[in-house]
Amino acid sequence: MSTSTNPPKPLKRSAHLKSISHDHHQGLLLCWKIREGFKRNVATERIKRYADWFWRTQLVDHFEVEETYIFPVLGNDHELVKRALSEHRRLKRLFEQETEAWRSLNLIEEELDSHIRFEERILFNEVQRVATEPQLAAIAKHHQHAPPCENWDDPFWE
Repeated sequence: MSTSTNPPKPLKRSAHLKSISHDHHQGLLLCWKIREGFKRNVATERIKRYADWFWRTQLVDHFEVEETYIFPVLGNDHELVKRALSEHRRLKRLFEQETEAWRSLNLIEEELDSHIRFEERILFNEVQRVATEPQLAAIAKHHQHAPPCENWDDPFWE
């Protein structure tokens, strides 16, 4: 009998959570854009301007939906939810940091990437496993699609 140390395969994402996962894809693209900006020696202010816009128009509402409708499925005392809330607070501080923009952007790139992968691979699988159909429907009902990220006037990453 062989035993596997591989983690369980992710569940097929519920249709109710797919738009949230789309937000996560946009967040991973932000991380890639920051990396590209640094690789191309783009002025930090240009990257920061985009990251600030992304925070205001994409992540603030996304975090609110997660905290109000998704995390309560498991409860705020659940270890995975505690980790996610802690990471949300840390990311909020990094995005709102007014000094040391280069350092903050580097940390945002690393920590947001890690946070999204944690939510997609671990937290959301657990939520989806235990959520009721009405809970999943409430998540979908309250999630608004964010403005498109493709129309930015300064595509520094290209």
